[in-house]
Amino acid sequence: MDNPRILIAAGGTGGHVYPAIAIADAIKHQNADSEILFVGTKDHMEWKAVPKAGYKIKSVWISGFHRRLTLKNMLFPLKLVTSIVQSFGIVSSFKPQVMVSCGGYAAGPVGWVAGKRGVKIVIQEQNSFPGVTNRMLAKFASKIFTAFKEAAKYLPSDKIVESGNPTRNTLDKVEKEVGLRSFDFDDSKPVLMVLGGSGGAKTINEAIKGNLDKLSDLQVIWQCGSRYIDALMKEVDLESNKNIRLTAFIDNMPEAYAASDLIVSRAGASSCSEFMMTGKPSVLIPSPNVAGDHQTQNAQSMVDAGASELLKDADAVNALPELVHSLIRDQEKLKEMNKAALRLAKPDAAKMIAKEILELAKSKNS
Repeated sequence: MDNPRILIAAGGTGGHVYPAIAIADAIKHQNADSEILFVGTKDHMEWKAVPKAGYKIKSVWISGFHRRLTLKNMLFPLKLVTSIVQSFGIVSSFKPQVMVSCGGYAAGPVGWVAGKRGVKIVIQEQNSFPGVTNRMLAKFASKIFTAFKEAAKYLPSDKIVESGNPTRNTLDKVEKEVGLRSFDFDDSKPVLMVLGGSGGAKTINEAIKGNLDKLSDLQVIWQCGSRYIDALMKEVDLESNKNIRLTAFIDNMPEAYAASDLIVSRAGASSCSEFMMTGKPSVLIPSPNVAGDHQTQNAQSMVDAGASELLKDADAVNALPELVHSLIRDQEKLKEMNKAALRLAKPDAAKMIAKEILELAKSKNS
């Protein structure tokens, strides 16, 4: 198969973008001559993350539809028409054999155009409750790769392959001692990692900020998100809290996972998949502001397997310290959660999906 051309659309959040990049990496690993082009939007993280990963990206002008009447909603019809015209241009010039939707607004118009043009469609759905874009594109799909069995209730079952979520394959390759050193920590105190997703999480930040005195016996890696970092740097006395590493974004995630004994996090699908692959015990605080309450469904799958504890968003500020301490000091419990998380892991997800994509591209060529 000469130079298979794969168009990948993903955008909005790391939960869509990083699995897409993991798939692209796996495609390149299996066929170095593959031509890969991403499609996204200029005002979201994919515009920086994709070129940083070494791939080209084209933009379409599209955004979500808000439930209340706003100026953005008034622009939506114009954006939709524009994005479809742009998508026709991208598909016509790149001539992909396969279009991969990893979700996000940008995948909608591109996937619709690709489907209408007879391009084979592959969907990678990260969540237990599929996003509106992937539900819309499902009728065009040749294969739908899911991470949670619950997603099958909303998608054509005859197209589904339960593959797990593609994750970065370097996350579990660092020794604990190296991880501790990279954050200037030592092994005298347990390490708690706090994650709020690529945008940060207001409730989780408030739960940590409001309980710093109760967490003073721990070493804390605290990823608060870019929108919250400036305010928190003023509100948190880092001189008095020398065991806290407050950051907008964690660049050295393999070291962070290696250093951590327990993680507090939202229950985004990519995060859950990373906890499975690294075997990290977690306290999951699902966001109440997501479609179909899918983060609660993601979290419940982890809890049912014994890998995580679930804490409601409304209870986080008051209940977090006691729950964290009950877990992080219980080595047996942490070991059980570690084993449960690893049993859920599907480390070959990206490799499996890439193989299927290349097979579809080959059949399109033949």
